[in-house]
Amino acid sequence: MKIGIRKEDKNIWEARVPLVPEQVASLIADGIEVAVQSSDIRAFSDQQYLDVGASIVPEIPDLPVVFAVKEIPTELLQPNRTYLYFAHVIKGQAYNMEMLQRLLDLDATLIDYERIVDDEGRRLIFFGRHAGLAGMIDTLWALGRRLKVEGFDTPFAQILQAKDYSNLDAAKAAVLQVGEAITRTPLPAELTPMVFGFAGYGHVSKGAQEILDLLPHKQIEPGELMGLDPSTPGLVKVVFAEEHMAKPIDPSRSFELQEYYDHPELYRGDFAKYVPYLTVLVNCIYWTPQYPRLVTRELLHGLYGAGKRPCLKVIGDISIDVEGAIECSLDHTDSGDPVFVYLPDEDRIELGVEGHGPVVLAVDNLPCELPVESSQEFGKALLPFIEAVASADYNVSYEDLDLPSAIKRAVITHRGSLTPDYEYLQEYLENQEGGTS
Repeated sequence: MKIGIRKEDKNIWEARVPLVPEQVASLIADGIEVAVQSSDIRAFSDQQYLDVGASIVPEIPDLPVVFAVKEIPTELLQPNRTYLYFAHVIKGQAYNMEMLQRLLDLDATLIDYERIVDDEGRRLIFFGRHAGLAGMIDTLWALGRRLKVEGFDTPFAQILQAKDYSNLDAAKAAVLQVGEAITRTPLPAELTPMVFGFAGYGHVSKGAQEILDLLPHKQIEPGELMGLDPSTPGLVKVVFAEEHMAKPIDPSRSFELQEYYDHPELYRGDFAKYVPYLTVLVNCIYWTPQYPRLVTRELLHGLYGAGKRPCLKVIGDISIDVEGAIECSLDHTDSGDPVFVYLPDEDRIELGVEGHGPVVLAVDNLPCELPVESSQEFGKALLPFIEAVASADYNVSYEDLDLPSAIKRAVITHRGSLTPDYEYLQEYLENQEGGTS
C-alpha cells in the first residue's frame, strides 16, 4: 500500500495538508508507504515528514493514490490514478469542468472530500469550522479598517488577519483584548447597536460565532431585529435559519424545512427585510442556484443609492460562491488581497475598504490562514479511511469497488465515466467549450 501527498500550489497562502506528520507516522506504522512532495510553503516542513519515515520527493512518483487539499492543475493529472481533493465540481462550476473532463479522459478516479458523507448526508471530512474561525477574524479585521476609513478609531483596528497570528490561540487572545477594550470604553453611539448577523448554523457558522462570542454582546432572535431599540449599546448577535431566508410563494402555506429542500421553487427570498438592520453579515450557508439569494445587487442599489449610508458595512462571505447567495461577490479573492468594496451605483468591485458600498470578504480558501490547526482536525477525520482507500482495487467497475460507503458516495469519476450519482454533471460538461457528449 503506497500513497502520495502532493504539494499545494493554488496560491502562496495555501499551507494546509491533508495529513500532518504524526498522522503519517501512524500510517507508516500500519505498513503504508507515504511519499510527500517537497514544499517550501507547507505548514509542516519536509524534515518533519522525513522524521516520521516518509520519503520526500520533488514530484509525486507513479503511485496509485494521491492526496491533496485543493484542485490539482489539469496539466498535472496522470492516467489511471486515484485522486482525493476538494474538486469544486458538484455544482457544475464552469471553471473546473475542463479539469473534470480531463479526469474522465485519463480514466482517473476522483474522490471529492466534499461528498464524503454519512447515511444522513452529513459531511464527515471538512474544514468548515476553521473556515468560520478564520473568516470571522478576517471579517473583524475588515470592519476595523472600514471604520477607520470612516473616521472611527475603534478597538477593531487592532485585529489582524488570521494568517498574521502565530496560531489560533494567539488570534483568540487578540480578540479577547478587543472585547476588554470595548468594555472599558464603549463604542461611539452612532455605531451602535452594532449588529452581527450569521446566515446559517452549521460548522462554518459555529466557527464564526466562536470568535464573536469572545466579544461582549447581546443575542436576539431574528424576529426581534426590526424592533430593536436604536439606543441599544454595544454588540448584538442574531443567527438566521432557513425559515428566515425564504417563505412560501403561496401566502396561505407555512414554511416547511424539508419541502424547502425538496421543492425550493415553491419559495421566494425573504431575507432582504433583515439586511438594513445589520452592520455585519456573515454568510455561512451552502447555496446552489435553486435557492433564493440572501443579498441581491438590486437590494444593495436601493440601500446605497442616492448617497444613502445604511448600517451595513461589511459582508463576510465565508461560503463564497461567485454571484451566489451574496450576488455582489463578483469574484474570489485571496489572503493577500482579501476584501473589495462592491460599488452598487457602478455595479463593479474595487479592492480594499474604500468606496460607497459594502466591504466584502471573499477568500475561497480561508482555512489556509489557520493551516496547522485546520490540517490537524481535517487529517484526524480522514485518517480512519486511508487504509481502505490505499488498498482498494480501482481496476474493477464502480459497482464492484470495495470502499467504505461514505467514500464510495464521494467517487465522482471512475474508469472514464461519471458515477451514477453524478451523471447530471454531463450536462455541464457539454455546455463547456471542448466538452463531449
